[in-house]
Amino acid sequence: MSLIIAVDGPAASGKGTIAARLAAHYGLPFLDTGLLYRAVGMGVMASGASLDDAGAAEAVARTLDAAHLSDDAQLTTGKAGEAASRIAGYPGVRAALLELQREFAAQAGGAVLDGRDIGTVIAPHAPAKLYVTATPEVRATRRWKQLTARGDAIAYEDMLADILRRDERDAGRGAAPMVQAEDAVLLDTTEMDIEAAFDAARRIVEAARVRSGL
Repeated sequence: MSLIIAVDGPAASGKGTIAARLAAHYGLPFLDTGLLYRAVGMGVMASGASLDDAGAAEAVARTLDAAHLSDDAQLTTGKAGEAASRIAGYPGVRAALLELQREFAAQAGGAVLDGRDIGTVIAPHAPAKLYVTATPEVRATRRWKQLTARGDAIAYEDMLADILRRDERDAGRGAAPMVQAEDAVLLDTTEMDIEAAFDAARRIVEAARVRSGL
């Protein structure tokens, strides 16, 4: 059995940073699956199509080149996040990206993936599953600080409304909704800084390794 680490949770919970640090710690390849959906959303807009056009979104997803997504600064913007949340519920988009994600997870030595449905759909057999969350207010504050530090002009109230809207959309979609897997360990980072959150996550993974004999 390979060490597959599935890290799920809502926006700005800290799951991406935690997943990246776990990957570095264990020497495993890392995939931020949210970048796939962000790239599709931005691709739809770049083509001139509407984000409400499920067919256009699926077409972009089926031709997506995932090789250099982490190098595209556009994909970390609030605009990309909103676009991703809008197209992520389309079954055709999820089907188009499913195999890509499963192939990444199936690498011989293991892998770390973060997203909304890793532990439930992409890698339900993963020996280590975390569901990372925090209160909406704390998540909105984190994302607001991140974006304003980069020069983006957005009010905290608008950021909180965006977080709540995305939570509702991600949890309520018919295709692979955001939900904690039954065997995932809940990690609430509301009162934690990144060092404490990473340490807690590492201990969860170590416990999973012991259980799985890895």
